[in-house]
Amino acid sequence: MKGLIGRKVGMTQVFTAGGERIPVTVLELGPCVVTQTKTVASDGYEALQLAFDPVLDEATSRDLSPEQREKRLAKRVRKPQRGHFAKAETTPHRVLRELRVATAAGVAVGSVLTAEVFAVGEVVDVTATSKGKGFQGAMKRHHFSGQGASHGAKIHRKPASAGATDAARVFKGKRGPGQMGNARVTVRNLVVEMVDAAANLLVLRGAVPGPTGALVMVTGEE
Repeated sequence: MKGLIGRKVGMTQVFTAGGERIPVTVLELGPCVVTQTKTVASDGYEALQLAFDPVLDEATSRDLSPEQREKRLAKRVRKPQRGHFAKAETTPHRVLRELRVATAAGVAVGSVLTAEVFAVGEVVDVTATSKGKGFQGAMKRHHFSGQGASHGAKIHRKPASAGATDAARVFKGKRGPGQMGNARVTVRNLVVEMVDAAANLLVLRGAVPGPTGALVMVTGEE
């Protein structure tokens, strides 16, 4: 498996040569630095640890003296984390994620992965946190059709029965009001429509969970 960390830029549309309009989502993907490799011998499984979004970007680092840079990093990154990134010979990043792979032996610590690991026409999965919609009623949360809306009806938008009463409790899984959204969601089998490695952009057909600027993880088969 291969994958990258990124952020959701937003949605737009593209047109095919035949004039078909396709809704797409634009992702800013990578660059991601490999900060650690895990193998069966050392950890019991094969995985890569990827880092995304440097704490200090290149423009900021150029404007700061070495003393100012270290002082700012000391405020934003804990000492054990700074040591972890120093061991990988890279600058501290805000996001760390693990990616399970078939074998991590061929990837060196410090390697930089960009959007070019994906190709046009490839099928990928996207994992992100969906938009939080707060506490909602059963009709909006579970798409219930509701009861009668005339004056004779007495239920309207209520969820009605809570199920069997013999157990003197509500069984797990009963659909009712509650927190909606703000959950980890994976959308599978999205087709890659465009790859711009120079701008670190990946364009996928369809929608991706989360608001604009949401952190996403894109994975695909090697």
